[in-house]
Amino acid sequence: MASTTSVDVLPTGGRIFTSIPDLFFLPEFVFGGLVWILVASTRVISANPLGWVMFVSVFCFVLTTLWFFLFLCGANQSGIWPSLDVGYHFIAVVFYLSASVALAYITVRDGLLVSDATLKIYRLEISAVVMSYVATLLYFLHAIFSAIRWKRS
Repeated sequence: MASTTSVDVLPTGGRIFTSIPDLFFLPEFVFGGLVWILVASTRVISANPLGWVMFVSVFCFVLTTLWFFLFLCGANQSGIWPSLDVGYHFIAVVFYLSASVALAYITVRDGLLVSDATLKIYRLEISAVVMSYVATLLYFLHAIFSAIRWKRS
């Protein structure tokens, strides 16, 4: 009897576009990809933590893509998947929050030395900070709603 309650916990196929935590996949792609692109287009000085920001954005982008396709193909129907879903999104929130704070620190530090030549890079860094915090919020919401779904299963 326990198997009947855990069989249909997570959506598969096109139903992932109608369930509330899984609707966040596409915005996570968009904002995570924007962080990746915006940070990649700035100057990377060896003494700053933009490498961590790049790692987090690429790592989360790749794993979210893999996660999305696993859900789309229906490979998420065993009983362990709801807890894996919560765990992954919690780790993504912690990673993105640490990357967002580091990116905001670098942007504030670079803002003290802005000249006409570096204004474009400074604006890219500001955009990356905003997108990073939006991605953090999206992963946080996904983690909360996944935890609620996990508790119901």
